[in-house]
Amino acid sequence: ELRARGNALFQAGDHGAALAAYTEALSLSDAASERAVLHRNRAACYLKLEDYTKAEADATKAIEADGRDVKALFRRSQALQQLGRLDQAVSDLQRCVSLEPRNKAFQEALRALGSSMHEKVSRGKMRTMSCMDSKVEQMFQILLDLDEKDADKKQKAAQNLIVLAREEAGAEKIFQSDGVRLLMQLLDTAKADLMLAALRTLVGLCFGHRSRTMAILAELGAPRLSAVLGVEHEQVSLAAFNLLHVMFDSLKEGLQKDFRGKEDAVVLDSSRDLKLLIKHLLELLVLEGASAHGRDNALNLLIKVVPRKSPKETNNSLSLWVIDQGLKKILEVGSTVCGSSGSLPVTENSRMSTSVLLSKLYEDLKCDAERENFHRLCEDYVRSWFEGHELPGKLRAIQTVSCLLQGPSDAGNRVLELEGIMDSVLSLCASVCEAHQLVAVEALIHAADKAKRASFITANGVSLLKEIYKHSERDSIRIRALVGLCKLGSAGGTDFSMKQFAEGSTMKLAKQCRKWLCNEAIDAGTRRWAVEGLAYLTFDADVKEEFVEDKAAMQAMFHLAKSEDRSVLYAVASTLVNCTNSYDHEEPDPQMLELAKYAKQHIPEQHPKDKPEFVKRRVRKLLMAGVVSALVCMVKSENPALTNSCRELISRVFLALVEEAEDRGGVVAQGGGKALIPLSLEGTEVGQTKAAQALAKITITSNPEMAFPGERIYEVVRPLVSLLHLQRTGLENFEGLMALTNLAGISERLRQKILKERAVPMIEGYMFEEHELIRLAATECMCNMAMSKEVQELFLAEGSDRLKLMVLYSGEEDEKLRRAASGTLAMLTALHPPICKRIPQVTVHWLEILQALLLSPSAELQHRGAVVVMNMMAAAREVAEQLIASEMLEILSVLAKDKDKPRVAQAAQESLAQAVAYGLIKP
Repeated sequence: ELRARGNALFQAGDHGAALAAYTEALSLSDAASERAVLHRNRAACYLKLEDYTKAEADATKAIEADGRDVKALFRRSQALQQLGRLDQAVSDLQRCVSLEPRNKAFQEALRALGSSMHEKVSRGKMRTMSCMDSKVEQMFQILLDLDEKDADKKQKAAQNLIVLAREEAGAEKIFQSDGVRLLMQLLDTAKADLMLAALRTLVGLCFGHRSRTMAILAELGAPRLSAVLGVEHEQVSLAAFNLLHVMFDSLKEGLQKDFRGKEDAVVLDSSRDLKLLIKHLLELLVLEGASAHGRDNALNLLIKVVPRKSPKETNNSLSLWVIDQGLKKILEVGSTVCGSSGSLPVTENSRMSTSVLLSKLYEDLKCDAERENFHRLCEDYVRSWFEGHELPGKLRAIQTVSCLLQGPSDAGNRVLELEGIMDSVLSLCASVCEAHQLVAVEALIHAADKAKRASFITANGVSLLKEIYKHSERDSIRIRALVGLCKLGSAGGTDFSMKQFAEGSTMKLAKQCRKWLCNEAIDAGTRRWAVEGLAYLTFDADVKEEFVEDKAAMQAMFHLAKSEDRSVLYAVASTLVNCTNSYDHEEPDPQMLELAKYAKQHIPEQHPKDKPEFVKRRVRKLLMAGVVSALVCMVKSENPALTNSCRELISRVFLALVEEAEDRGGVVAQGGGKALIPLSLEGTEVGQTKAAQALAKITITSNPEMAFPGERIYEVVRPLVSLLHLQRTGLENFEGLMALTNLAGISERLRQKILKERAVPMIEGYMFEEHELIRLAATECMCNMAMSKEVQELFLAEGSDRLKLMVLYSGEEDEKLRRAASGTLAMLTALHPPICKRIPQVTVHWLEILQALLLSPSAELQHRGAVVVMNMMAAAREVAEQLIASEMLEILSVLAKDKDKPRVAQAAQESLAQAVAYGLIKP
């Protein structure tokens, strides 16, 4: 009656009286559906009375009862629009249109709201622009004023300009205000601070904007940018590197995306500009006036921008063009012999960067014809130096071979087989000139990497290397000879039964490596070779044990890993993988072992000191020596030496370090958690998986909000979801589910992130898994995910068995699974009342399952069952009737008096009170 009276008053225009009638009706109504209508009607009254906050609150209550109530959604959108929350208002209107696509009123309202939002944004932009004009002009005046002596004022103007360029409106303003010409003037001053300001501002202008990038490139010119990259000032060169990287990304984006609209009318093709920039980078490599770090930056840029990022990209034309136009220029850097007359200025990282670039280009080739062309060009280049250039030419040829062996080893081996090359290497090993001997010994070491080459060198080179090691007076030569011997001595890998050298020889070599490693009087470049030696010798468990006992040697290695010489990264990572036994090791099939014995085949043997208890002790000692800070520093490196293979090794080590739960806190405290995120998102598939598993282990046993503070916690979601893919192992699936369960219990924003990564279908899939622990972990994860409205809606989807499965799992014998499933039901019935009505429809066994929960000896299961029953009683009278008509009344009556279980008793009392309110039972 009150509702009808309210409706009549509203129609008559007496909105205050209508509101009073609806409010009085609400105080008498208990049914959820009736209350929702009254809240919706009150929202209409509040809109007329212009109390928009209360209108939004009442409409929200109606929507909570029924998410498909279009009237409530429309009224809330009107209230939100008046409150200035336009984005939320649009969201509600879009929902209305999706529910009733033919409703013209909804469509018109959505169009009008879109126009008002556009006007509001435009007005804001106009105000910002007029203010910005004067600021830009003022900043350039200060920077270009040669009479201005106030350094602080200039620095502040430069900083403001850089910050302004990072925002789209500011970047466009600078661009339109003749800013590129003014920035060019700053570059031409040749003053480092002004050049840095100009380059960093240009980064903001080019970032993510293809047409602007092309216009800037046309005005500045590729030769000027290339020249700035090659300057002596290291910071300026690095800033130019960052600018060129951003420009390449913006230009390449244009090639990969199918642009439509106004930008495409301005820009048609950026491939010509890409090739022009790359052409100048290739020329910089062989430019005598270019600085050594400028040359390194050019190599790094080519590594980042030329090869395809993924095999899914079919177009490798850029790599083919670079090979045809610039392979010989790249090899010029790789063949440079430091200290020789007329050699190009290079750093200790230059040859490694060249090897990485060559390797990336070779991997980017798709067919035999392309690879054959690469081999031919390499062979022609080596021959051009080897034939007719006397000794300096032979050295350049051998240095090229070393560079290729470190990069695309197939090409290196092909070149090594050219007539006279190997003989020259062996003869130069005995040279009296240190520089010549260094080049030859290094080539011999790199050649020993391949098994087919190692057998040849074992026969021909071991005696020579021993001779050099014993009799050379120079440590730089002896240490390299030692590494060659180490490589040959470790040819058996972890197989204890395959020993290349006499008993004790390996230990002696390792001892000498540790001695050189700790000798700070020797330069870092030479000590790096000691780590190379240990990377091979630590296949032997005796060597591992001695190494972890030598704290000084471990810390010396970690110190090298943090140094400027990044070429040591792979050797350090390999040594740590060996010490932690984190390489892949499959247990041999017993039947295959028996067959091998019968056929008298070789059977690999594990060293007694490679058993789990020894490995665990070694890991603990590495942690105490500071291995985590070294690994974190290695991951931060932007150097090409941090290859995908190197990243994989680091991921393996991290996974070994977090194996024991008690060690995980220490790893996180030293920055391990932060370092694992980029490792889990980039690199080889194996490396990403290992890093993701390490993140999962940390998330399972630590408080995720402390382990990954701030926004970092959201970055962890994607790696964890990747562990749910079907090709992952059962353990990886289980740990991924456990970690996501922890995250899903923290906040709605994290649950939304998990939903966005499309994890819910995978979680559901694992709820059907045969393995009981994986099935349990998936159900627990779904329990926490059920706090999200989108997930609750899934349980009501037509033709879905999700709710049925959850009800049936609540009646399983496995108590942990019952606990997880009944917890999910308790959550769903509390947060989404329509589910209560659906439960009796999904299975005929629903009543006996709920009764079994209430009669369980476990207090937790009883409480979950009591909450489900309480929610179902409150949801609808017809459901309550079904419950009370069964033995449930008797069970609830007993539980309501149980003083030992107050939470269960309270839920039972509320259920009975609801039955009284419905008039189903007497008080």
